[in-house]
Amino acid sequence: MPVGIPAWIWFVIAVAAAVAGLALLAVDRAKEGSRNRERARWADLRGWQFVEEDERLPQRWSAGAIGYFGAEAAVNVVAGSTFTSDGRRSVFVFDVESDGVIPAVIVAVRCNHVHPVLLELWLASVPFQRAEMPELLGPVGQRYAFADDIAGARSLITQELVDAADALGGDVGVAWLEGDWVLASVAPNVGPSRLERLLRDLGEIADIVDPFDEDALPGRHWQENGDGAAALGDAGDPDADLISGTDDLPSRQHPF
Repeated sequence: MPVGIPAWIWFVIAVAAAVAGLALLAVDRAKEGSRNRERARWADLRGWQFVEEDERLPQRWSAGAIGYFGAEAAVNVVAGSTFTSDGRRSVFVFDVESDGVIPAVIVAVRCNHVHPVLLELWLASVPFQRAEMPELLGPVGQRYAFADDIAGARSLITQELVDAADALGGDVGVAWLEGDWVLASVAPNVGPSRLERLLRDLGEIADIVDPFDEDALPGRHWQENGDGAAALGDAGDPDADLISGTDDLPSRQHPF
């Protein structure tokens, strides 16, 4: 302790720092509570489903913002379906949780087919480098394209897709195609109106890369059950237990 400074001054400083820390924690919790309630109300208005947390949902993907942020869990999860010009598609909206913070919101629209090409479209202004990146394809419109199959990606990228990706907006750091999903990340403070627009834009991209075929994969899209609620997946879908609710889910989760 420096000579000449009374011990009580250091005590006051320590108390002030602790109070400031608690105040910041309270503000963060208030923001999270507000986001939680807003997302739940939005889901209710749309007739969609809402769960507070699902630790396994992010495991469906490994690319894009999921890999960049190292997503550990999905919180404030909304699941439902929406119409696009080519038909009804399943959707997810959730906050990514990593190291106790929420760095982004993920919006996902399901395709009718699994695409063999992983394609990531990053804004040049985003520090997108991570430990394991797909191969750089080059600039595509306002974004940089990365893919695990360059030849396959070139055949997938059309001017229509480029225009649709450019229209996503400067707040969408990355949009990517992985498996049978089109996904994008946006800032964590956006509200339902922005998420609605992003869902429409991703639905347009899904229509471009995956024209809807009603008979292609029966049972993979949302279907109404006897209570009028939606459920994703079927007995033949090996990933269905990640999202449709199982007995081994943690008690704080609410099964879809």
